[in-house]
This record gives sequence, C-alpha cells and structure tokens, in this order.
Amino acid sequence: MFDQGSLIVGLEIGTSKICAVVGEVNAAGALNLIGLGQARSRGVRKGEIVDTSLTEEDVRNAIVEAEQMADVEIRSVYLGVTGAHIRGFNNRGVHPVVSADREITEEDVQDVIKNAKAINLPAQNHVLHAIRQHFLVDGQDGVVNPVGMLGARVEVDVHVVHGNFNRLQNPIRVVKGLQLEVEAIVFNGLAASLALLTNEQKEMGALVIDLGGGTTNYAVYADGIIKHTGVLAVGGDHVSNDLAYGLRVSLGRAEQLKVEHGSALVDEAVKGQTVMITNEHGLPGKTVNLEHLRRVMSLRLEEIFQLIEQDITRSGLIDYLRSGVFLCGGGARIPEISKLAETVFQLPASLGKANCISGIKSALDQPEFATAIGLVKFGSYQQKKRASGGFLRDGIRTISDIFNRK
Repeated sequence: MFDQGSLIVGLEIGTSKICAVVGEVNAAGALNLIGLGQARSRGVRKGEIVDTSLTEEDVRNAIVEAEQMADVEIRSVYLGVTGAHIRGFNNRGVHPVVSADREITEEDVQDVIKNAKAINLPAQNHVLHAIRQHFLVDGQDGVVNPVGMLGARVEVDVHVVHGNFNRLQNPIRVVKGLQLEVEAIVFNGLAASLALLTNEQKEMGALVIDLGGGTTNYAVYADGIIKHTGVLAVGGDHVSNDLAYGLRVSLGRAEQLKVEHGSALVDEAVKGQTVMITNEHGLPGKTVNLEHLRRVMSLRLEEIFQLIEQDITRSGLIDYLRSGVFLCGGGARIPEISKLAETVFQLPASLGKANCISGIKSALDQPEFATAIGLVKFGSYQQKKRASGGFLRDGIRTISDIFNRK
C-alpha cells in the first residue's frame, strides 16, 4: 500500500467517458502514474451532468478500477470541470502606494491582487481561477515581483476563469455522494495544458485544444503566462450527430463509421469508394459513400477550429503562437486532424504528449487522458506548495505558479 498523503487523483467527468488517474509523488518529489480507471459516461451532455444517478454509478466504476490498478483506497480527487457556462477574461487591478518612501511592500501586492479579483460578476457566478499574469509599476510593464521597488502606483493583470455556481456544484455533489472529498476544481482546458506544455512552449506561445465528446476546451499561453481560455459546447458527439443525419443511419452506427472510416480531411483517393454496413440482423443493409462521410466530418471539425481561430484572432493572440497548436482529447484520435488544424490556424499542429511525468505508458501516450493527467499534475503542485508553506492569504500566487512559469 502507498502512503495516502503522497497520493493524488485526477477525475474527469466527461461526455463520452469518466476517467480517474492516480498519481504518487515519490521521495524525490517526482510524479509517477500508478493507476487508471475509466467508464463509459451515460449521464453527461455537453460536459455537464443531466442524470445524477447514472453519473454517480459511472464515476464509482472508474474510481474502483483505478483503485484496483493502483492497489490504493481513493479518498479525495482533483475534479475537472467544463461547460458552455465557463468563461475566461483578463482583468486589471490598481492600487496606490501610500507609504512615505514609496517602497512597494508585500501588503501592497496583496491589496492590488485583491482589487483585481473584485470583479463585478453576476451573483450566481463563481471564480474558478484568478491567475496572476504580471505587474506594472508606474506604467512599467512586465514586472514579475514588485516588492522592494519604488513607485506611486502598482497594477496587476490577472486571467479570471468563472462559471455558474450551481452548475459547478453538480459534479462536486456527485463526487461527495460517493464519500469522496474534492480537493479543488480545475477548468479542463487549463488541466490539459498543464499535462502537455513545457515551460519553453509556454514561453514561445502555444494553443492547447482539448477535443472532447460534448465540449471543446482551449487555452492560450504566450510569454510564459496564460493569456486566454475558452469553451465551445461542440465536440465529437456533434460529428456523430452530423453523420447520423447526413448518412441517414442510427447514432450508434454513425459513431462506428466515424471511428472505423472517418478522417478530418477528404482525400482524393476515396472518391467513388463506398462502405457496406449491415443491418441489425447481420445482413447487408446500406451502402455509404466514403467521400460524403469524410466531407461531413471535415466540415464540422473545420467549423470548430475556425470558431477558436476567430476568437483568438479577436484577442490579438494568433501571432504569438510560435510553438503552434497542441491537440488532445478523444477527438485528437481522428486521422488527419493535425493537418486540418494546420490549414485553419496556419501554424504547426501536433498531438500533445504528457511531459515531466512517468508511469503507465499507455495512459501517457493517449490524447484522451491528457486532462486527467493534468489534474494530477495540478494536485502535485498544490501538495508541494502546502509542504513549503506556499499558500498566501488569497492563494493567487499558488495558482499563478501552477499555471504560469514555475
């Protein structure tokens, strides 16, 4: 049995699957994956729970499988959240330095951060993350730590991720219904970027896109800090729906065709090719045009990428992505998806791989486990901060250290 204190569990309650990943921090402080459990998700639509009892059963199955593989008892989790209600934006806080000698103190820093977090959000909304980006002192940009500097005014830019309080509570209640504690909730798009990006890639600028079943989450880094996040309530399930409608087949058969014959691009070689599908009795039932199948898929996936590209262009960040685009989630398994992303974004695109972590090779190499692995990494950083007494009064430095340069 492992020391319970060194265990970290990431839990992703997705539209297509529930995934639990168990990590252990060894004596040297390195993170090692020791358990993985997954179950088909039946009570989630567009990343949000629509059937509590079914979801609770599926989460229990994933947790039990992870416990058996790791030979541990899971008592708490870091929980990933998503949904169309989650929003991200940048905000600036301002604070005048009132001391006689104008030297900026730790208290001034705390006050300016507090001002940046005092955001006028709707009453029903809850701040998930308020991640410090950088400070300004008397207009001087890019200050990392202003303590000890002289100035009349200190400002701070933060990236705020927030969502509807009740809708965030639903997955928490499911987990607590299984007698498990929730250590923290983390936006899935940020968790995926934690798993995939190196510090160098964050510095150069990168876009991480997590293509899930019901939602597509994304996060933009530039100059080593988080700059932008977003959620689209569109994912792999919508591709299957399009195929079912366009090919006039059942949703289950459309999903099967997507997996077995799908592609993000229409190749000249498939023109005129067909696929014979059987009916429920195993008899030949229908002929499907392969070019038509792939064109339907390509159009939907292209639309998803175009919506993200337009959002990032509006934010003025598209020219900062020198490391390119990194894809993860189950949708990243679709053949030629990287090429389609390269065409839309006009940037290099690749499947993201979990880094700075060891353990179960099969999990580390699969794009659909990136978010759950990122949740474990988030937990490991939180543990290190606790051990070193790194939690400040508002916790913002801890969050900033985790998501930005470490």
